[in-house]
Order: sequence, then C-alpha cells, then structure tokens
Amino acid sequence: MASTILGLDIGGANLKAATNTGRAASVPFALWKQPAQLAHALDELITPFADADELAVTMTGELCDCFETKRDGVRHIVSAVMNVSRSRPVRVWSTDGVFLNTNEAKEHYLKVAAANWHALATFVGGYTPRGVTLLIDIGSTTTDLIPILDGLPWSEGKTDTARMRLGELVYTGVRRTPATTFLGTTAAAEFFATVHDAHLLLGSVPEDAADTDTADGRPATRLHAHGRLSRMVGGDPVLTPEEDTQRLARSIVEQQRKLLHDRVAALIPRLREMRQAARHPRRYAVVSGSGEFLARQLLRDQPFVAFFDDMLSLTERLGPERSAAAPAYAVATLAAERPL
Repeated sequence: MASTILGLDIGGANLKAATNTGRAASVPFALWKQPAQLAHALDELITPFADADELAVTMTGELCDCFETKRDGVRHIVSAVMNVSRSRPVRVWSTDGVFLNTNEAKEHYLKVAAANWHALATFVGGYTPRGVTLLIDIGSTTTDLIPILDGLPWSEGKTDTARMRLGELVYTGVRRTPATTFLGTTAAAEFFATVHDAHLLLGSVPEDAADTDTADGRPATRLHAHGRLSRMVGGDPVLTPEEDTQRLARSIVEQQRKLLHDRVAALIPRLREMRQAARHPRRYAVVSGSGEFLARQLLRDQPFVAFFDDMLSLTERLGPERSAAAPAYAVATLAAERPL
C-alpha cells in the first residue's frame, strides 16, 4: 500500500501543508512575532492529516529576525516539526536535490535554509522534462525566477544572498511589500499600506472582509485599501479623493511590473545559452503563486511573447488549494517518488 506523505512549507508569514494524495491547507502564522508558538501552530495544522505516514519539510522561515542566525532558525523549525511528528519519520529537502534526515538538516543548515524554491522547481521540472523553462513564482513577499533545464533546476545561486545578487530572487510580492518601496520620495516613508492595497483597489485581487492582516489591521477591502493608500500622501479616506489613490495604485503596480519585467529580461540571455544544451528547443514559462495573475500580465510584454513557446499555470494544473500550498505539495510528491 502506498504511503501518505504530508509535505510542510514553513515560512515566516504562512504555514502550508499538502499530501501527495492531493489534500492541502494553508494558514497565516507570523513566525517572526511568536516563534515559541510554532510547534503549537504546526500541531493544529497537521492534526487533520493524522493518516500521514511521514513528514517532508521545506522552509523559508529561518530568515525571520526573531532568530539570531539562520542556523538557529533551521534548528528551531526542525525541532518544532520533530516535536509534533508523533514519531513519524521526518525528512527535509535540500538544495542538493535530496532529502536529509533531521540531524543532517541541522548540521548542513545552509542546504535546507530557504530551499522551497528548489523543491518547487524540481517538481515543476516533471511537467517540462525536455527543453528550457523559466518558473516565475510570485508569492506574498518574494518572487522566484528559476531557470530549469531538461526538468532540473539550473539556478546559478543556491542561497538567498547569491540568488538576490543574480536576480533569481526578487524581494517583492503581491501582498507584504510596503507600498513605499515603489513611491520613493513622492510619498510617506511609512508602513501605511502595501502593494496588496494597490492590487485590491485596482480589482486584481478579491476583497476579503475577514482578512485583517493589513498595514492598519483593518479589513482587506477596497474601501479600507483606499484609506491606507490615502495616508501614503498625507491624507485620509475622507480628505483624499479616490481618483488620487487609484492613480497611486496604478503607479505602484506599474513600478512593480517594471522591476519584474527587468529581472526576467535580464535572464533571457542565459535561457538562450541553456537552449544550446537542452534536449529539445522548446521554451516554457511556468507561472505560480498567489501573484500568478501578475506573472501572466508580465508574460504579455515583449520580448517574452516572442521568446516563450508555451505557458503553463500551476493553478490550472493543481487547482487552487494545492497551488496555494505548492512547495508543500512538491516536497510531498518528491518524497513519495523517493521512498525511505
């Protein structure tokens, strides 16, 4: 009988779980605010998956500034998973493309730190086993731009530091990036609003009155997005006309798109070189993450329309629940393909 494996993606702002059989769940969790509660939060998350035979883990939460070093973060996260594993085997994905046991993960912490991009790219490679692929994964906080050659991750960087320097990791997402990032000296250098408010006001993302994980703690609705953006120009929701905040929102989104356009464009020469070594000349773009809508918009720009032969959507392939927890589903699937 095939094993049921529960994948976990432990981030700084969200916890995600998915089984190789297709069940998935995601919950917000501010790890940087309450690291001591991680084990409790994980226990609540995995309780509905009591039938899982083992746990496969990937992470990005070790970067949280509640941990003095990445080593401390990795060890804390691995220990928290072990505490709630109920004696089930635990494996941790590494950027070497293999799973490590918990002792190995703690020892070789830089190989498992922020390795969820590598797990996702390895999984995505199964859809494009021949040719050149660029995975564009836009999340709430960051964007991963991952070259894949004949189904295998072909990133030049392995760590966050190297990947940021090489343009493979871009610190912008569709939710948590402060609006002031794209406004410079024309607006308040304060955490009054995020890019999520710009996307909300422009109708790119749906409203959620129950979601209060916003800059001011008020609901994620267009009404309150207008209020948060109004403060970026020294106003308030009554004094500032909505036309002004709409204009501000367009400026934010245009600048975010330009940043990502430039980073993708900078990777095109490398993708052309990779094509020379590929087993097939076809060139794919795979889009994923909560910002998949933005990646789709980006790929309508030149020169991307002419460069890529085909675009694949993880949301369309996996459905909304699994795609929302894609790295967790990826490690669960990879572990099932690599039994203990």
